[in-house]
Amino acid sequence: MTNALFVERLGRLRARQAELTTRPNRVDRRWDSGVYERWEDPVLTAAHAPLEWRFDLDPATNPYLMERQGINAAFNAGAIELNDRLLLVARVEGYDRKSFFAVAESENGVDGFTFWDEPIVMPETADPDVNVYDMRLVHHQDGWIYGQFCTERRDPNAPPGDLSSAVAQAGLARTRDLKTWERLPDLKTRSPQQRNVVLHPEFVGGRYAFYTRPQDDFISAGSGGGIGWGLSASMNPAVIDAETVIESRAYHTIKEVKNGQGPAPLKTERGWLHLAHGVRNTAAGLRYVLYLFLSDLQEPWRVTHQPGGYLIAPEFEERVGDVSNVVFSNGWVARADGTVLIYYASSDTRMHVATSSVERLLDYVTHTPPDGLRSAASVQTRLELIRRNRARH
Repeated sequence: MTNALFVERLGRLRARQAELTTRPNRVDRRWDSGVYERWEDPVLTAAHAPLEWRFDLDPATNPYLMERQGINAAFNAGAIELNDRLLLVARVEGYDRKSFFAVAESENGVDGFTFWDEPIVMPETADPDVNVYDMRLVHHQDGWIYGQFCTERRDPNAPPGDLSSAVAQAGLARTRDLKTWERLPDLKTRSPQQRNVVLHPEFVGGRYAFYTRPQDDFISAGSGGGIGWGLSASMNPAVIDAETVIESRAYHTIKEVKNGQGPAPLKTERGWLHLAHGVRNTAAGLRYVLYLFLSDLQEPWRVTHQPGGYLIAPEFEERVGDVSNVVFSNGWVARADGTVLIYYASSDTRMHVATSSVERLLDYVTHTPPDGLRSAASVQTRLELIRRNRARH
């Protein structure tokens, strides 16, 4: 490739990325639940990754301007508002399947996200991670911003030839600015596997509180599962001696296979508002959806409201990706004006945003009927709604 063709190709790549990162987003009019608004375009994709992360831009060493280190996906992002900017700490996955964390920034939270110049350099522990992903961000009462994420290592007890069995635990780190991170020891619990661990934003009885997800092995909940609750005297190290499941799985529901806390709950006048994911099995594989529940303001471990069914499920183009039929959230932000930005990934591939308000979400969570757990009960609940509506006419 001549130098002129190299320059021309580089210009096309830069123009395409500039168009992507400056494109205004719009509310998706195909969706109208009244609970929240979906937005048309993903807020983060693999194509948002800077060209410098993917291409050798030196024509002498890369005359064809090939993508040397490809980016496969940008998804499962933690979220925080810091210095009047909306920041996502995304799980960025390379073609090599290794995930890393990177910060993307936006002024309004619905479009214009651009990655910081370099990914996060996350320190390792004495037992190095093979993979890290799905960070939750919590600005804790103690003043630190904590990152809780999954740290994955190969199962040392896997039989010879088994290269897929893994052990997942909760990695912990803290920062003031999302630039410099201090790695803390991994959370210690009695569970052989821990994923989707989330720090409660406030002290509870002078201790750090965690939402956990104990399970028997890497994929299957087994006899474990459910959203747990545990307390630790410190963060360095963080040790939970006892876990209590506060939001359990249930047969023939959206959370029959697994469920787990999404981001940290939002504090409201009615209680702690929780966003979680639920998983059920289908002939096409596992289906992930998002749902809400509410817990007591003074006793966050005590669930007070559990609306039946899902809040967000994969729709439209969201259904297709690396792992299809999945939505997952580990980040949301409640702004000073009451707006709630819900960041969710679709099909382990890209990031989306939905917008609502604290008022609307509380109305939804306190007035939506719970799951009756039987078809007859579901019909009866629906009949009550139908007959109330008919009586108005």
